[in-house]
Amino acid sequence: MVPRQITIFGGSGFIGRYVVQRLADDGWRIVVAGRDPEAALFLKPLGDVGQIVPVAANVGDQASVDAAIHGSEAVINLVGILYERGRQNFARTHVEAARHIANAAKTHGVERLIQISAIGASESSPSTYAKSKAMAEKIVSETFPAATIIRPSIVFGPEDGFFNLFAKLAVLSPFLPLFGGGKTRFQPVYVCDVASAIVACLDDPATRGQTFELGGPTVYSFRDLMKIVVRETRRRCALLPLPYAVAHLQALFLQFMPVPLVTPDQVRLMQIDNVVTGDKPGLAELGINPTTVEVIVPTYLAQYRRGGLKGRPKFG
Repeated sequence: MVPRQITIFGGSGFIGRYVVQRLADDGWRIVVAGRDPEAALFLKPLGDVGQIVPVAANVGDQASVDAAIHGSEAVINLVGILYERGRQNFARTHVEAARHIANAAKTHGVERLIQISAIGASESSPSTYAKSKAMAEKIVSETFPAATIIRPSIVFGPEDGFFNLFAKLAVLSPFLPLFGGGKTRFQPVYVCDVASAIVACLDDPATRGQTFELGGPTVYSFRDLMKIVVRETRRRCALLPLPYAVAHLQALFLQFMPVPLVTPDQVRLMQIDNVVTGDKPGLAELGINPTTVEVIVPTYLAQYRRGGLKGRPKFG
């Protein structure tokens, strides 16, 4: 039997590696399309010989995207950035990439297209990131009406860019910033649950044309999340309230760091609650029981304790 083929854009990223693992287990032949196929070679051992194929693809070029999708019956767009750098801006990476991928999916008669967006995506948002995500959703839905849109809240897991970032800061700094006093609400969702949701949508024709919002079982304030970071890293960090005006001023300089702690656009985004609205289906409708932050986050923040993993409690 010839295996089903799927193309994943952004498959070597944080969420992508978990999606690739799920699809490999299900027997798909997986084309991982990206700018640097060598960066995706670490995925190959997740499947059988020849099952996972990294290929070069430029999402800014329609012909390149067409070539990556040719022969696939399904496509997943996981391409995304959290901050802009030169040509890697939101308009190019989110909007133009989505347009090219949706066009190619339509041209090649792809059966399923799944577009990964984000909670808070809105063309009226003060955040350029959120606006670009909304514009990408609109383009995909207009070009490929049967596409499934998935909007996760903050995604956590061993390789995440949220808890790890603030844990590193807890190691280096005597305080952690509470932007706007730390009142903004978040609903973190486990990366394995997100991957399971993507595969569930792929396998269920009833999800065509639907938008899903993915959030974990608990809503936290930003202050709550920073308390978890301090507790699990066992660092003596004060939580310092930082007015948005001051945070924005600092972000003007911090945005030029190799991996910015915060950018002006992220400050604008953090002024809006990042939780599911309740008027869209989510994990429950896909038969997925969400995993809590308290179960997973301590397992990888332990590395930031003094003594590293040796500082973890022993059982038995």
